[in-house]
Amino acid sequence: MRTSRQVLLVFVLSLAVLLPGAVPLLAKCAHLKVKVTPKEAYVFVDGIPVGPGSGVIWADPGEHTLAVYNYGFKPYSAKFTAESGKSTTLSVTLEQIPGTSPGPWGRIELKGAPGAAVLLNGTTPDFFVANVGEASTRRKRELLVPPGEYQLTVLGCCSGTIFSGPITVGENEATIVPLPNAAGKTTADWAEGKSLGALPRFEAGCATCLTVAVAKPSAQFSSAAAQVECGGSTQLNWSTADAPRVEISGIGAVAASGQQSVRPSQTTDYKLTAAGPGGVVTSDATVNVASNIQSSLSLEPAQVRYHKVGDRVEEQGSSTLTWSAPGANNAALDPFGTVSPNGTRTIQPSPTRTEAGPVDETITYTLRSSNACGGSDTKTASVHIVGSIEAAHAAVSEATLVEKLTLNSIYFPYNVPSKSDPQGGLVPSQEKRALDVANSFKQYLQYQSGAHLVLEAHCDHRGTSEYNKLLAGRRADRVKNYLVENGVPAADIETIAIGKENNLTNQEVLDLLSQNPNITPEEQTRVRRNLAVFRMANNRRVDVRLSTTGQTSHRYFPYNSDDLKVLLGEPKRATKKK
Repeated sequence: MRTSRQVLLVFVLSLAVLLPGAVPLLAKCAHLKVKVTPKEAYVFVDGIPVGPGSGVIWADPGEHTLAVYNYGFKPYSAKFTAESGKSTTLSVTLEQIPGTSPGPWGRIELKGAPGAAVLLNGTTPDFFVANVGEASTRRKRELLVPPGEYQLTVLGCCSGTIFSGPITVGENEATIVPLPNAAGKTTADWAEGKSLGALPRFEAGCATCLTVAVAKPSAQFSSAAAQVECGGSTQLNWSTADAPRVEISGIGAVAASGQQSVRPSQTTDYKLTAAGPGGVVTSDATVNVASNIQSSLSLEPAQVRYHKVGDRVEEQGSSTLTWSAPGANNAALDPFGTVSPNGTRTIQPSPTRTEAGPVDETITYTLRSSNACGGSDTKTASVHIVGSIEAAHAAVSEATLVEKLTLNSIYFPYNVPSKSDPQGGLVPSQEKRALDVANSFKQYLQYQSGAHLVLEAHCDHRGTSEYNKLLAGRRADRVKNYLVENGVPAADIETIAIGKENNLTNQEVLDLLSQNPNITPEEQTRVRRNLAVFRMANNRRVDVRLSTTGQTSHRYFPYNSDDLKVLLGEPKRATKKK
């Protein structure tokens, strides 16, 4: 900032004549001739009070800021460049602010230091209200303010602070401050104030008649939303008048009117403070922050299977964890650790037990979420693990497994599975055979990982070809589903529905009978006596073929099984369908 010695306001253009010793100095400076309207307006250069009214400003060469103030008018401010030995003329006309200031009133009277700038509640030109001459007792020169406490600052023309301190102005009272010794300030009744109502901010009548009526600041302050979710935002809106300095708690200094987006992390009371020469007003806007978190955690499916043989896990089901914690900034999913507040994860839970035996355990997952607003929530979800752990089986050769896989076909009773019960039809002896196939094939995959099973389903000759194709398809699907339920990958199984085509003939049945090592002579005699029945039973089967060798299961009918009668049984009523 320029010092008081670097700027000078001269009201008499012949100053160089009056002060001849200053001519060499002034010759090196530049000057700005300023004409102001109203004539009482006060001039500041680089924030330094120069004086009231029109005149000539001498300044060092360089850039300066010229400001013109008169209470009740919009201020003027502009940069100007002073060039050595050059003169510039500038006319400034201030725009008056319309309206009036309401009462009640008190009066400030200042004595001494004529021409000094008077500021209330601030030290910058924005808080200028009058010069000392306008607040004197000379006839009708009055500086009127709303009753209250004020910080009075008087700045001398280019000479610094004359007085700075608090004063109290009472209603219908005059506070009299002698300058520069303000310690002797006094108060007196001011009866005239009782009859005054609303007044213009500035009114100049005769040469010695002037009234400055300082308005108390006003402010309007609100929030667009009274409540926001954690992390949400709202807009603060405000407008003020007669307040050069406006501040909002937590934000700082702001414009006289405006908008500001805020994102509070907790319930916050924003306070707007508007300070002006006429006092200080405050206004509050409270924004409530909803900190609650409504989280969710789920598992689908809620039950999975687990099967382990020795060190090899042959079946390990999976489940999907899904969680959501709207309004959360942080989330942790035990036992995995930190996660996003929203997400999914596929899990393959393992039981805690390691010894052989049945598996029946429940594992619980916990979602803990929180936010910056102090909210928190906890949710749990559980998955049920069922299955078994078996001791390691003795190593079986590849050739042995091939033999087991092709040991025998799988046979069905008459006309099953039905359309209404597609999971029926496997009698206990044939279910056991299917389980042997499943276990042997799972071990065989350790030798031949690309192997697969081909299931060829047959029916006896009764019924239409179309019906028997559908029935054969259900038989193949029933065996496939059973194998999958017992750990065989579905992708490793192929099904073929042959139906009643390629039925075994009587002679072929007799040839197989003679080759079957598991039948007694008595049973052979019985078959020969009821060959038609046994031929049809031999054709109700699913053959198992191994893709790697092309070998197909032996077609040895289980003549000595406990459920032979069921496999041979006829329907209670004759039917053309089977």
